[in-house]
Amino acid sequence: MADIIWKDRKRTLLFGLPWSFTKYSLAPDRFFIQRGILNVKEDEVRLYRITDISLSRNFFQRLAGIGTIKCCSADKTLGDFEIKNIKKPREVKELLSEAVEKERMSKRVISREEFTHEDHDADDGDQYDGDEMN
Repeated sequence: MADIIWKDRKRTLLFGLPWSFTKYSLAPDRFFIQRGILNVKEDEVRLYRITDISLSRNFFQRLAGIGTIKCCSADKTLGDFEIKNIKKPREVKELLSEAVEKERMSKRVISREEFTHEDHDADDGDQYDGDEMN
């Protein structure tokens, strides 16, 4: 396995204890999710395929000091996924976000959103307001 820069387990809402068989780990170029104890399933996503990251913390998660990170992914097999009930979710979100941006830069991956924004800025300032442009 690659060099791991972060790892944790999914935790329970009860005191935020790691009583789960779901493990998460982050390498410089991939994110791994391992589920199960007898039948183990391991998923991975290349970081450059992650397109959006958000953090949510409900009342009970805040009490337990945990949170959930939601990731939108262009990965065909994994798709969008959640990193549920982890410690220090804000710090992990920032670490993941920085790793994703670094990997996207190294692979020269540009999202459509960025491309559309750049393309939109290049159009000499002409705007379409619903009427024919003269």
